[in-house]
Amino acid sequence: MADKTKLLNLPNILTLSRIAAVPVIVFLLLFESKQSCLWAAIVFTAASMTDWLDGYLARKWGIVTILGKFLDPLADKLIVIAALVMLIPLGRVPAWAVFVILARDLIVTGIRSIASSEGIVIDASELGKYKTIFQMIAIVGLLLHYQYYWFFGVQYEFLHPSLHNPGIFIFYISLFLTVWSGGDYFVKFFKVFAK
Repeated sequence: MADKTKLLNLPNILTLSRIAAVPVIVFLLLFESKQSCLWAAIVFTAASMTDWLDGYLARKWGIVTILGKFLDPLADKLIVIAALVMLIPLGRVPAWAVFVILARDLIVTGIRSIASSEGIVIDASELGKYKTIFQMIAIVGLLLHYQYYWFFGVQYEFLHPSLHNPGIFIFYISLFLTVWSGGDYFVKFFKVFAK
């Protein structure tokens, strides 16, 4: 049962830090360069890691709150959509694919709201969790994008991979999971309301 008294616990603070990272990432991507994109990738990665950590700590310490249940998926959506929208003008993701992701999130939120108003809870599916994980991994690759001629501070002329291609490959896997998990919500919704 959610604890309504401890709103500002460490898991919720970690979730809020993920939201706070959004304007930092947006600002860094306004001034595209190899360095700014590297810093955006570092901030995004650190923020993404809190997604797992806040849930783990909340469950381990038994401090799951209503605020946390609301903020956690919101933080995920904000940081993913912000990064993807900023990557569109940089030519790293197609606008139509970002629209599909955004439309799916809006539709699923609407479905869950309608179900909630009827006293029915449609829980987040495993597909949705995998979708988020793949999105976050893809975004890191797309943020790094450039060829880097160093590794752990040492320059290597022969080691200069670009992470754009792996990033876009994983992005399309996440897009498939996005559509699939959205369809899964539709099926659950109509099964409930068809009764």
